[in-house]
Amino acid sequence: MSLTSQRPGLVDTHAHICDPGFDEDRDAVLERARQAGVKAIIAVGEDLADARKNVALARKHPILKPAAGLYPTHLNLEQAHQMADFIRENKSRMVAIGEVGLDYWVVKEDSKKALQREILKIFIELSKELNLPLNIHSRSAGRHSIALLLESNAARVQMHAFDGKAAAALPAVEAGYFFSIPPSVIRSRQKQKLVKRLPLSCLLIETDSPVLGPAPNERNEPANIRQSVKAIAELKDVSEEEVMTAVSENTERLYGPLESA
Repeated sequence: MSLTSQRPGLVDTHAHICDPGFDEDRDAVLERARQAGVKAIIAVGEDLADARKNVALARKHPILKPAAGLYPTHLNLEQAHQMADFIRENKSRMVAIGEVGLDYWVVKEDSKKALQREILKIFIELSKELNLPLNIHSRSAGRHSIALLLESNAARVQMHAFDGKAAAALPAVEAGYFFSIPPSVIRSRQKQKLVKRLPLSCLLIETDSPVLGPAPNERNEPANIRQSVKAIAELKDVSEEEVMTAVSENTERLYGPLESA
């Protein structure tokens, strides 16, 4: 029996596997993920086209667990309601609502920020209605996103690739939210500080493929999830096995059991 087969199966909790950059070699990418010990990949999307593609891909590739959401720079209430309807219609297939959230790095105007918050509230309420986790984007808006989530009584939350200060994350930790760490942690001082400060009991792993990989300007893929495990272990001064066990338990606490492909 191989060492990989003795370890907990890993879950990449946030990957854009529907990205056209994977169209030429998606089968090979997913096979490399399996070889790296990945048992499931939460396939997030940014719009309705992504959502439909994720559902279709998951039928072909059981390792993929589809999610659907409206990326926060899509400032369109009609699209938000269409996405909510799609998620309701496909609830039995969905494992999460995402990615959704706030992005104050792109959106600067107060009126547009207000619209962004209104759209996020739609998905928070949908999360509560359907009992689906939220997979949250919060670029340059971490503190604001957490405040809105807490104010709205959001219960099942993953903060994806959180780019804020660790101190801003602590209220979310106290609320039982989770923070997913991408392979870019090996080159990001901010992510390293976050991992050091937050308890292992609230950490998940992700790749955000095809971005946030170990090397800038290179396509990221789910097999690189082991880089996140290795970095967390080094930063926490614990074994990789302990990290894998913890993040697997954390993933199940948020998403329930995700069947292995």
